[in-house]
Amino acid sequence: MKYSVSRKYLVVFVAFIAIFALTLSSCKSKAKEPAVIKIGAILPLSGDAAQYGEWGKSGIDLAVEEINSKGGINNKKIEVIYEDDAADPKKGVSAANKLITIDGVKVIIGPIPSTVTLAVAPICEKNKVIIMSSSSSPAITSAGDYIFRNWPSDDFEGTAMADYAIKKGYKRVAVFNINNEYGLGVVKVFKKKFSELGGKVVISETFAQGSSDMKPQLLKIKDRNPDAIYLVGHAKENGHVVKQARDLKIKAKILGTVGIEGPDFINIAGEAAEGLVYTAPAFDPDSAVPLIKKYQVAYAKKYGKKSEIFAATMYDATKIVALMIEKYGYDPDKIKEGLYSLKNYSGVTGNTTFDSNGDVIKAVMFKTVKNGKFVTLKD
Repeated sequence: MKYSVSRKYLVVFVAFIAIFALTLSSCKSKAKEPAVIKIGAILPLSGDAAQYGEWGKSGIDLAVEEINSKGGINNKKIEVIYEDDAADPKKGVSAANKLITIDGVKVIIGPIPSTVTLAVAPICEKNKVIIMSSSSSPAITSAGDYIFRNWPSDDFEGTAMADYAIKKGYKRVAVFNINNEYGLGVVKVFKKKFSELGGKVVISETFAQGSSDMKPQLLKIKDRNPDAIYLVGHAKENGHVVKQARDLKIKAKILGTVGIEGPDFINIAGEAAEGLVYTAPAFDPDSAVPLIKKYQVAYAKKYGKKSEIFAATMYDATKIVALMIEKYGYDPDKIKEGLYSLKNYSGVTGNTTFDSNGDVIKAVMFKTVKNGKFVTLKD
């Protein structure tokens, strides 16, 4: 009898210990769950490309504000940890290592400069961290399985401008580009397509990032008397090129890429910028599409001005990342598969679908400068 009672109490005691252990384990698991979802962002917040970084940050901040105001993702707020790459690959690498090893992020929005994206891609690939960049170099196509971008490859801009140049009768073109992955990537595509269409690149010159004196190269270009100059660089550098080209009485038509678009360009180039033509990912800031109008109202309310393409792209990138986390949890492998299967996500920059390389397929539009403003080209 005593044995039965003792055994009975022993069973109860063991059961109690088991329940207590399970409860304690559950509490510990809940305690380990983050109160917020940390997402990294690597942007050029200083240096010559800082304008693009500031625009990108404004788009991310607006998207996060909207998401958090509605309860966040599965009742958890998003916290973005920003790191400045200053458009420098070495700083980008340091930023990526810090975000991954110290902050423990599983997703990074950005970078914008292609040189930085290509530098951080191997680190993120090794650590299975998702990159959602806004870079354009064709080399990013093969940068890794965890590397995505919602900005079109330079294949689109370079090809479109080569076709435009031929149609407009610019058969002898000078190429003048920044000497980095971005510039080299665009002009490689342009030269190939332009040549295939019967055009001739009469001279090809480069400049270093941050350059302001472009006259030595421009004098060489002037001697070749091209029909047009295909210019690829950042806003400040492009501004110096255009201003100095007109000062040297170079009459060639200026053709370029979206790198032209920015107040630094207009401030430096001034009236010399009027009438040039450049390509850009399709985004109409004055669109009557309800989704874009709603976005522009919210952006203007927060920042006192209209959004341009870089802010809009980063806004969409943040919303897409949030959607993936909501559906698949904060698991990079599941997020990766979710991104590959994403079809026609409707955002402010158009519909987003990623191909098997993580590249987005989007249309390219032509723009010009009229009365000091960047506007859609009508003809």
